[in-house]
Amino acid sequence: MPANVVKAMEALSKHRLIDMGQYSESYKIGINSVGSAFEEYVKDLLTGRFYPGPHERTQAFSNEYSWLGNQNFPPDAIAAGGDAFEIKKHEKPASIIALNSSHPRDVLSRDDPMLTQECRDSMGTSPLDLFYIVGTVTKGVARSIYFVQGKCYAASSSIYQSISSRLSDAVRKAMRESGLQYSETRELGRINRADPLGRASLRVRGMWQIQDPSRAFAGIAPPLDGKEFFAYAIMEEEKYISIGQAAGGANVAKARIPSPNNPARPMDAVVMEVSW
Repeated sequence: MPANVVKAMEALSKHRLIDMGQYSESYKIGINSVGSAFEEYVKDLLTGRFYPGPHERTQAFSNEYSWLGNQNFPPDAIAAGGDAFEIKKHEKPASIIALNSSHPRDVLSRDDPMLTQECRDSMGTSPLDLFYIVGTVTKGVARSIYFVQGKCYAASSSIYQSISSRLSDAVRKAMRESGLQYSETRELGRINRADPLGRASLRVRGMWQIQDPSRAFAGIAPPLDGKEFFAYAIMEEEKYISIGQAAGGANVAKARIPSPNNPARPMDAVVMEVSW
């Protein structure tokens, strides 16, 4: 199986490695910041193992992943023939996740305008399941990680795109009525020559946020404040079955959660937990 969240949960249970400094030093992959260390650490977790050096890691990743991310464009990784992953980090427990100009996604589609062409080339024609991976890393030590399938977390992309489209139309109309020079953009709007000498411009951007998983799923995956570390994986039951059930090390329970598209229609989900 390609890199996936079940492998990640099993690796957490087996290795219990949560210190980013120890991780960077032990596995010698040339990481200089806690943020990038956490992202690379998660990519290792998803393969189910850690690597003794950069050569072994590069060799393994060439088989495990088809895409390893671009700093300015989603996603952060795509498993070869598998799922896509967005990785986020907090330094302390938070109520929201900042997504910036990238709206929430239930799946990753090839026609997503935020993707680079190289990313599109790395995926097939069908939408990919997307997992949001959200970690709290305090003083270089991971305290919690949530792995949440997009279909359990976010509504259909069309809902968010419709909001952005309506706002963009309203901004464009307001600019025309005000006699301002509008420039075509993928953002909500852009005004050129905003001052008499034409030196200033104004970018109008949407800044998306989404409720942190620790709050969104508090009823089925609550923070375990008395633990040194805890992790949850939340996904559709059929997704869990398709990945392959955990071999051991994680507690697994079924749950019913509201559909992000229609809260009146509950979804069958699985919650995996690892803690110590």
